[in-house]
Amino acid sequence: MTDDALERLCDHLAATAERPVERDASRWLGEAEAVATDARHIDDPAVARERLTEVADLLAHVDGTGDEAADEHVRAATRLVAELTDAVED
Repeated sequence: MTDDALERLCDHLAATAERPVERDASRWLGEAEAVATDARHIDDPAVARERLTEVADLLAHVDGTGDEAADEHVRAATRLVAELTDAVED
């Protein structure tokens, strides 16, 4: 897992907190950001994969945020978490 890609994932999720997103989406995004931030400090690949899978599951609950810029951050985060999950070796 590349630290740069994980940092970009966290940045995209943090950016959604700066936008006027719908309440339900905000809850899922906040949790996804917390889990992604936690994943930055994990050295065990299996645990890192679990955290990234959890982020992907949380993002899957976000159908839209009500804000176009936040939606783009969610799409970028979704792409990154898929790439990161694929890159983590068991």
